[in-house]
Amino acid sequence: MPGTVLDGKALVQQIETELSVRFHKIKEKSNGKTPILATILVGDDPASATYVRMKGNACKRVGMESLRIVLPQATTTEELLNEIDKLNANPDVHGILLQHPVPKQVDERCCFDRISVSKDVDGVTALGFGRMAMGEPAFGSATPAGIMRLLRHYGIPVEGKHAVVVGRSPIRGKLDPKWSEWFAGFSITHTNGETVLEGTVADQSALYGILAKIHDLGLTLIRVERLSKESNLSQGVLP
Repeated sequence: MPGTVLDGKALVQQIETELSVRFHKIKEKSNGKTPILATILVGDDPASATYVRMKGNACKRVGMESLRIVLPQATTTEELLNEIDKLNANPDVHGILLQHPVPKQVDERCCFDRISVSKDVDGVTALGFGRMAMGEPAFGSATPAGIMRLLRHYGIPVEGKHAVVVGRSPIRGKLDPKWSEWFAGFSITHTNGETVLEGTVADQSALYGILAKIHDLGLTLIRVERLSKESNLSQGVLP
C-alpha cells in the first residue's frame, strides 16, 4: 500500500475558517472584544522571528488579536519571568507563547513553567503535561496534538497500531500522555539511533512512522509510512 501524504496546510485553512466564525460570535457577545494571544520573542534569531510573525498573521486571519513582546538578546531569566508575570496578570491576554529557543543564559524550562496553565496554549508547561497525564483538562502539546488532528481528519485509525516517534526534544519529541490511550504502544528514536528499533519493527505488521515538523498553529505536514524490518529513518530524524 502506498504511503499517504497528509496535507496539513489544507487542514489549517479549514480550521481557520471555523475559528473565524467562532471568534466573530465571541466578538458579538463581548462588546467587540476578542481573545488576545501574546507572543514573546527573546533575541534576534531569524527563524524565531519568522515563526512569531507567522503566528501573528494567523491571528489576523481568524479575527483575533496578537500582542508581540520582543526582548533583547541579553535578557536575563528574571527579566523574562517578569514579562511572563505581567502577561499572566493581564485579564485581556488569553494565551501566551514563549518562542523557542531562548538565549543560552536564560533558563527556558523555568520560564516555560512560569506561564499560567490556563494560558499555556502551546502545552509547554510541566504542570499542563502532568494534568494531561492524569486525565485533567489542559492544553495539548502542539506537535502530538497536531499529529492526532491530522490523523483524525483523514480517517486513519490508530487503535492497535504502534507509533514510532522520531525526536526526543521537549518541543517536538515528548509524547502527549493520551497517546498511551490511543495507540497500542509507541517507541522513540532520535539522533543517537541508526535505525527505528529494528526488533520492534520486525514484529509489527502495520507500524506507522510519524515524522512531524511544526511550522504554524502546530500543523503543517506529517508523513505516515508503513515500515518493514529493513526500514531505516536515520536521515529523517529530528534533533
